[in-house]
Amino acid sequence: MIEIKVNKLFILDTNVLLYDAQAIFKFQDNNVLICITVLEELDKFKRDLTENGRNARQFSRYLDTFRKKGHLTQGVSMSKESGNLIIDLADEERRKYKVNDEIILNAALRLAKKSKQKVIFLTKDTNMRVRADVLGIQAQDYDPARVEIEELYSGIAEVSVSSSMIDQFFQERKVKLNGAFKLHPNQFVLLKDKNNSSHTAVGRYDIKQEHVCPLLKRQEGIWGIFPKNIEQSFALDLLLNDNIKLVSLVGKAGTGKTLLALAAGLLKTVDEGQYQKLLVSRPIFPMGKDIGYLPGDIEEKLNPWMQPIFDNVEFLLGSTPSTPAANKEHGRKSVGRGCFELINQGMLNIEPLTYIRGRSIPNQYMIVDEAQNLTPHEIKTIITRVGQNTKIVLTGDCYQIDHPYVDSSSNGLTYVVERFKDEPIAGHVTLMKGERSVLAELAANLL
Repeated sequence: MIEIKVNKLFILDTNVLLYDAQAIFKFQDNNVLICITVLEELDKFKRDLTENGRNARQFSRYLDTFRKKGHLTQGVSMSKESGNLIIDLADEERRKYKVNDEIILNAALRLAKKSKQKVIFLTKDTNMRVRADVLGIQAQDYDPARVEIEELYSGIAEVSVSSSMIDQFFQERKVKLNGAFKLHPNQFVLLKDKNNSSHTAVGRYDIKQEHVCPLLKRQEGIWGIFPKNIEQSFALDLLLNDNIKLVSLVGKAGTGKTLLALAAGLLKTVDEGQYQKLLVSRPIFPMGKDIGYLPGDIEEKLNPWMQPIFDNVEFLLGSTPSTPAANKEHGRKSVGRGCFELINQGMLNIEPLTYIRGRSIPNQYMIVDEAQNLTPHEIKTIITRVGQNTKIVLTGDCYQIDHPYVDSSSNGLTYVVERFKDEPIAGHVTLMKGERSVLAELAANLL
């Protein structure tokens, strides 16, 4: 093995590479070691069409490049900024153990005892971390993009100002705050009078003009929808602003994230013609075998996962469900007449995120629902599909996650919120108050 000149040795489990094929490059100048058993497990995923399969194939391509530099069991340099990549054959463990997890854990134990450097075992499997701790191996979760949900940027700030500044805001429709207030682009500001708590105003911080400006006002509703609280007003201000190309809405069930996004999208496409098409998509969980058990062709199999979007669109359209015969004729179930008409006219497209890779999406109002079920890499893949004059809206509840390898702090939605909070073309709001019903609000808070 090559001479160790760095402080740490990171041993990666299979699920880390399935989660992020580029994980080996995330440890600065520290060494990265992978057990040969991990490569055998990755080989089982290489034909999958899921994100796991793509990551397995990508990592195999990285290895194929590095093997040209030298013998991987001796260690090869990945780059000037990164350390060395080492493949451990685990001959001793493979003779003694038959279960892959046992081979990987005991190989890590051997290296932890023999290595002169600090050894850290990285896995996204909670049980593997527990077992590693029992064996005396330092184990950690792999979460390079982790953002603690309690500290997530809310998009809203409360600022105490003088009475004259609030009066100036109403008179001039703008006010400039002094440098003592650190605000992010498109952050919403609640201006409160220092001496009179009932004397307030709300606005959005314009980074270009460096002042707080009023929210966009509409006399009539948007497809029959009116904001029911101040947070929904903030959300609509972002959704209707054509200069803000990325909008993220985070909130628990019933706060109106998806309904507001759909209403704004229909207004901008159908009514104003600002965009050619409204594209609505969401990830499908669970994937793989579960979808195969559903009857029908691919359209009919996907329908149960996309039905929540159809329900919201039909509510906005005020349409009644079409007849079973009409639905069968057009290859869809439970789609209202108005919804189908928009789809037929090319104004509305509702599809799973499975089909987005490799596409370029120009001049569309794009909504990605349930974005909390995406990994940081998946969310990057989606946003990089956005073409000219396309607006993308991400909605989700960070406490309702179905993905096995992400949680409330490491999912793609929180990753985007934190990474884009200083960008002038992005805006974010966290919605707290549920408006679906009294029962739904109680359930979200109590259960």
